[in-house]
Amino acid sequence: MIGCALAACASALGEVRLLARSDASAWRAEERAQANCSKVEGGRPDRIRVTTKPADLSNCDLVVEAVIEDVDAKVDLLRELGDHCPEADLATTTSSLPVAELAKRSGHADRIFGFHVFNPVQQMELVELCISEGVREGVKERARAWARALGKTVIEVPDQPGFVVNRLLFPYLFDAVRLMERTGMNATDVDSCMQLGAGYPMGPLRLLDFIGLDVAAAIGESLFADTAEDRYRAPGLIEELIGNRRLGRKSQAGFYEYD
Repeated sequence: MIGCALAACASALGEVRLLARSDASAWRAEERAQANCSKVEGGRPDRIRVTTKPADLSNCDLVVEAVIEDVDAKVDLLRELGDHCPEADLATTTSSLPVAELAKRSGHADRIFGFHVFNPVQQMELVELCISEGVREGVKERARAWARALGKTVIEVPDQPGFVVNRLLFPYLFDAVRLMERTGMNATDVDSCMQLGAGYPMGPLRLLDFIGLDVAAAIGESLFADTAEDRYRAPGLIEELIGNRRLGRKSQAGFYEYD
């Protein structure tokens, strides 16, 4: 989802290559990226080429990894991308994993940086930029310039799991679930309290559905591993919903039902 949305945003600036892992996922990615272009000012679906061959990215000057929030999956892809794109800067969209670890294990530590965008990518203004030690000269400046060209505001953040936003956000999200468990309130009422009383554009439970409950639990585990603070562990209700395959919007059911 992040990769397709980012590709749509980048299509307003120039040619884009979108890597899919199979023919089936390539078809879905092309459909999703082209649909996202209609939500981007200047978006050009004709500039997006979907491929299943990493070698087709060899001439790119910037390659962005946007796979699942799993260390091994990200390391394997970053290593592969780096091997096929020897001159490219390499970005990871991780939201909870140490960038330095991904960079070191991939074998391309001098080129990898954190570029954490937020969903929906077309609307959210912030990019958390994480530059690890040892990155080659010019990477940070090029990353900042690209983010600005996308219309984003860049804030450089420390290399800690969750960076800044998720480090502060997830205790709040999980506390909303614990309050439901403790009081028996329904999701709509909890969300309405935070929207109408605190001015939030989206309530915490609907936001968890938007993130994906499995993704949220994985982010929480990364934060817990770094801090040993129980407030970062997903509450039992989230684990129960995951067990029932109610993962949020992407599965049409989570705290809410979706068409």
